[in-house]
Amino acid sequence: AKSITCNSTAMQTTFILLLSAHVFGDFLLQTNAMVRNKGKGWVLLFHAVLHGALAYGLLQQWSAWPIPVSVAVMHSAIDWVKGRCRRSARAFVVDQVSHVVSLAVIAAVGHWLGWCGPFEGQGWQWIVGFAGFVASVFGVGFYVGEIAGKLAEANGELADSIKAGLRDGGKQIGRLERALIFAFILVGEPTGIGFLVAAKSILRFEDAKQRLVAEYVIIGTLWSFGLAMALAWLTQQAIGLG
Repeated sequence: AKSITCNSTAMQTTFILLLSAHVFGDFLLQTNAMVRNKGKGWVLLFHAVLHGALAYGLLQQWSAWPIPVSVAVMHSAIDWVKGRCRRSARAFVVDQVSHVVSLAVIAAVGHWLGWCGPFEGQGWQWIVGFAGFVASVFGVGFYVGEIAGKLAEANGELADSIKAGLRDGGKQIGRLERALIFAFILVGEPTGIGFLVAAKSILRFEDAKQRLVAEYVIIGTLWSFGLAMALAWLTQQAIGLG
C-alpha cells in the first residue's frame, strides 16, 4: 500500500511539473506573433520544442528524455489541430483541456514504463507557485478576453461604449485584480477579495447605470474572479504535494 501511494504521489508531482512547463510555454513565453503565425511549420516546431525543453528542465531528471520528447510531439499535434479551428472561448477550453489530458497520460505512462521517478529536484514551491500565478493572471485573461470579445461583437452599442476607455485598460485592470486575488488566497487572507469587489463596485458605479456595460462588466468580473480563486486554491494544494 505504501508503494502504491508513493507511486501515485510521484506521478502527481510529475504531472504538476509538466503542467507548470505548459503554463510557462503557453502563457508566459508565447508571444502574440507566435500565436498569429503558428500555421507556419517552423513557428509550430519552435513552440513545441520550447515546451519540451521547459518540461525537461523542470523535471530535473536528465535520463527522462522520452517524457519531454513526448510532450513536444503531443503539443505540436494538438496545436496543429487547433490551428484549423475558428478562434473562440470554446476552442481555447478544448485546446487547454486536450493539453492537460495529454500531460496526465504522459506522466502516467512515463512512470509505468520507468522513464522517470519521484521528484528530487530543487525549487518545487517556486516552480508550482509561479506557474499558478501565471495561469491565474495571464491564462485566465486569455479566456476572459475571448468571452468579452464575443459579447462586444454581438452587441454593437456595447462595442461603442467600451471603446471610450483606455486602450487595453480593462486587460491591465483584470490582471492586477487576479494577481491580488492570487496573493490574498496564498497568504491565507481570502477576505481581502471582498474589499476588492467593494472597491470595484464603487469605481464602476457610473457604468452600472448603463445596463449593457453593467452586464458586460459583471460577466467578465465573475469569470475572472471565479477562475482566479479556483486556480489559486489548486496551486495551494499542489504546493503541498511537494
